[in-house]
Amino acid sequence: MSSHDQELVDQYINHSTAPLGANTDGTAPGQNLYEPATVTGSNGELSDSTRYGAQPKDGLPSMNQLSPEAEEAVQQILFPSDIFTQDGTYWADLPFSERWKFCNHQSNSEARRELGIIWRMFKSDPLSPISAYFSTYVSNGMGMFVEGYTLFSVGNVKPLLQNTWPRCWDYANYQKKIPPGQTVLPTECDKNWINAIDYLEIIGIIIGQILVGIEGDWVGRRFGMVQDALVMTLGSVMLTCMWGVNFNGWVICYAWSLFIYGIGVGGEYPMTSTRAMEGSGDRYATSTGDRMHRGRNVLLAFLMQGWGQLFNQAILIILLFIFHNNLQPPFKPNSTQFTFRISFAFIAAVTLYLVYYRYYKISYSEHSLKEAKERLNTSGYDLKSLKLAFSHYWHRLLASCFGWFANDFFFYGNKIFSGVFISLITGGDGKLQVTWLYNLINVGVQLPGYYLAAILVDNKMYGRKWMQANGFMATFALFVGAAFGYKSLTNGSSANLKWFQFIFFFSSFWNQFGYNSTTFLVAAEIFPASIRATCHGFSAAWGKLGALVPTIVYNYVNGSGSMDANQEKFMIVTWFGLAGWIVTLIFLPDTTGLDLREQERYWEFVMAGRPEDYHGVAVNPRHLSLFERVVLKRHLAYNPQLDAEQKMEEFRSTYQSAMLKADGNEQDLTLQQHEFLNSEFGNKFIREAKLISRDNERHASRLDSIEKRL
Repeated sequence: MSSHDQELVDQYINHSTAPLGANTDGTAPGQNLYEPATVTGSNGELSDSTRYGAQPKDGLPSMNQLSPEAEEAVQQILFPSDIFTQDGTYWADLPFSERWKFCNHQSNSEARRELGIIWRMFKSDPLSPISAYFSTYVSNGMGMFVEGYTLFSVGNVKPLLQNTWPRCWDYANYQKKIPPGQTVLPTECDKNWINAIDYLEIIGIIIGQILVGIEGDWVGRRFGMVQDALVMTLGSVMLTCMWGVNFNGWVICYAWSLFIYGIGVGGEYPMTSTRAMEGSGDRYATSTGDRMHRGRNVLLAFLMQGWGQLFNQAILIILLFIFHNNLQPPFKPNSTQFTFRISFAFIAAVTLYLVYYRYYKISYSEHSLKEAKERLNTSGYDLKSLKLAFSHYWHRLLASCFGWFANDFFFYGNKIFSGVFISLITGGDGKLQVTWLYNLINVGVQLPGYYLAAILVDNKMYGRKWMQANGFMATFALFVGAAFGYKSLTNGSSANLKWFQFIFFFSSFWNQFGYNSTTFLVAAEIFPASIRATCHGFSAAWGKLGALVPTIVYNYVNGSGSMDANQEKFMIVTWFGLAGWIVTLIFLPDTTGLDLREQERYWEFVMAGRPEDYHGVAVNPRHLSLFERVVLKRHLAYNPQLDAEQKMEEFRSTYQSAMLKADGNEQDLTLQQHEFLNSEFGNKFIREAKLISRDNERHASRLDSIEKRL
């Protein structure tokens, strides 16, 4: 930038008091100074025709007097092109037809841009797109991979253990198979400890979700992620080596090993989500990638859970073929021992590598958390923010907690008792190879749901809220059919059993292309950075309570009246889909396309006790829940013109303080000022030697780094 441009910028920043492109009295550009403003209605909302162009201002440089890069920088900081039209109208304020056209144009343009990048990478190196995918998404989601692998191995291994040692793992069926007159040997294991395997695993996960969620906000994201990997490594080693002086001692060791492993698994939920979400969350960085791909980044890490399930089932099948030659019982104890122990040893090695990778290879972006604490003048754990969140955002906590509770009631109720459902589908054939085959098919059906969710979650015309609501409603409708038509669907008719099979698999698809993916995302996204991991962990813990309830309740469901036990289970779980749908529609805000920096700005006003003075897009009706609009009426504060004035004043303050301090030691700069200087905006405005770092290299461009990554 030339010295003339720098002078114009300084003039513009230091003297402007009106919003960008406004007249000197604060009216919109092109508006007669004696005419009323275009803001209409008691709620302060702008009419559809409101315009904020880049027009000249008396005595100050116009946008046309700046170089193209300076003009672009100003526009991007106040009116990013992915969420504002060229005349400065926010996308959610457009009429429906114009909004549809704008959003589709943005999505299609971004898709073409990314496909162009992939094609250029492919021409340069055919394997580079795969490498980029792994380094960007798979590395972030490896914790969810090992979690999915081990968590669902418990259900996959159980039929093998039952076939090999029925007197311990399946004593009820053992008794039934003893011919009359033969001696029935006593059980080798305590039934309560057999049931405790599921309970202790889930309790460990709940503890990990809450504990590591707090640590992630208190100590930092890096500490939480490395600790998770270490705890899971310990747990997987315990699972590989578990033993006892008798069968019951082995079961007890198994249960406590899963408890330890569960603590590490629980911590993965808040840590994976917040890290994937905050990858480029600098306050002044150009964050088009954040707004347009934030949900995709999180879900492509989360869906590694599905790949973990698939790998676990595939490895168990391969190992049993190696040590037993086939999948037909009876299974020799040595074959079973080698099969499940090597499967656990495999994931122990992967988790140990994850410890190394997270400690030495990953660079952590703690900007959002550190900057939030600095701005809010807090150190350590932000109890003030947490208490305020429970009072100001209790309804959002209700949405995230109950949504996850209903999700896990469906998801784990389905998973834990999938053997029962598969037995019905296969006409009562309980052979191990049939059960494992249908498990593979079920996971294969789920994976497209994961990926479709990642593709559509950032689409502004669909997004998180409707994806979650539609997932709940679709599963509710399918389970209503299964519950009320249970007898006719399971009467032995081949055609009817195929319909039952369709319901089971299609509900698994909607589970992933819906609430199981979105609850993981929104539980972090709808809360400010200083308490994001805590609220996510708290919400996920409620989800695991939803997983714990069916494991307990289903053990006591024996059927009543004309319903058998399996039909009654369907009747119980079905209504949680309807409840989840209702809570989602009423209490869950839609954060699709919302710049999370605006959420942080709003939280500053809340912490200061004057939320009504915030006028930005975080209180746009589009980004508020039905409860927040109808009951709390928080959308009434929304006023784009006043918000533009506030943003310019905030930016001017940071700009001036950064310019003053940059002459001296850069260590004196606050984190917020460092982020401004490191941002694309700061790079375009500041080219003088005094802002060049001591190693004589310019501050890195955030936009360049985003463009280089997918």
